[in-house]
Amino acid sequence: MLLAFDTATPLVTVALCDDDGTVVAEAISERPMKHGEQLAPLIAAVLDDAGLVRQDLTAIAVGVGPGPFTGLRVGLVTARTLGFVLEIPVYGVCTLDVLAIEAVDTGTVSGPFLVATDARRKEVYWAAYSADGERLDGPHVARPADVVTERPVVGEGSTLYPDDFLVSASPHRPSAGWLARVVHGERAELLDPEPLYLRRPDAALPGQPKRVS
Repeated sequence: MLLAFDTATPLVTVALCDDDGTVVAEAISERPMKHGEQLAPLIAAVLDDAGLVRQDLTAIAVGVGPGPFTGLRVGLVTARTLGFVLEIPVYGVCTLDVLAIEAVDTGTVSGPFLVATDARRKEVYWAAYSADGERLDGPHVARPADVVTERPVVGEGSTLYPDDFLVSASPHRPSAGWLARVVHGERAELLDPEPLYLRRPDAALPGQPKRVS
């Protein structure tokens, strides 16, 4: 049984996938920006819905971003900890790749397209994809005005910046169910469970104290 979760966007998403690639349980958080409070309860909820315990898990899939520092840290630390304790493999996947594959498989795009998610600071994380969902460029972080396109744009960025992304396409938020399908079918590059940061975190260590004269 594969446990999948993604914390790269404001809402946490968690799912379970069986050995046949069927998603048997999925949940998404109700409150944004509460990754640390909601990830563990959501994992417990999907396990309970499926009538399973953690020892039934055989692998973990986790979205590695790009995304904000704090949210990614919660997801990646949880994934690595569960993998270590349960002695099962952990697979990371670029969150933008999962959105792209869902868009292609559900037919919301045809031809080349972009995926753009909210990077805050009036910026987006974005990548360009071929018609079959292969990543051609990115991921990058940029102002929407620097990525203006008439191609379809998947992801929340298309709804936040409609003046720059003229054609919005779903999905707008990542799904752990699709993350599980991507990993089960090896539909995207499988990465080490390390966070994909595209810029430095807001928090910084203080400098050396000044010497008192």
